[in-house]
Amino acid sequence: MKLTSCLLIFISLLQLMTPGSSECSLDSVVNKKIQQALKGSEYKPSIPTKTLSCVSITSSGRLSSCPAGMVVTGCACGYACGSWDVRGTTTCHCQCSVIDWTTARCCHLA
Repeated sequence: MKLTSCLLIFISLLQLMTPGSSECSLDSVVNKKIQQALKGSEYKPSIPTKTLSCVSITSSGRLSSCPAGMVVTGCACGYACGSWDVRGTTTCHCQCSVIDWTTARCCHLA
């Protein structure tokens, strides 16, 4: 008798644990909530999309400058020099004593 009642309880629990047997499973609730949250949240920009245009300018020596309307976003120096700074917003300056070239990465948002 005890074995039969334990078996019935075990079978009942197995039916409850069977995936998809319940209409209100955790997965379906989560999916429904995600769909509700995403409904109406589509990205619709009200302003025109801008584009980023970049160019690298390499010059001999310690300085390299960007063309008018562009700003420096990064610099590189010859002879494995890793010390540089930006002067103003348009010029790369390599700080090592011996430099053969300097490159300025110049960008413009249009």
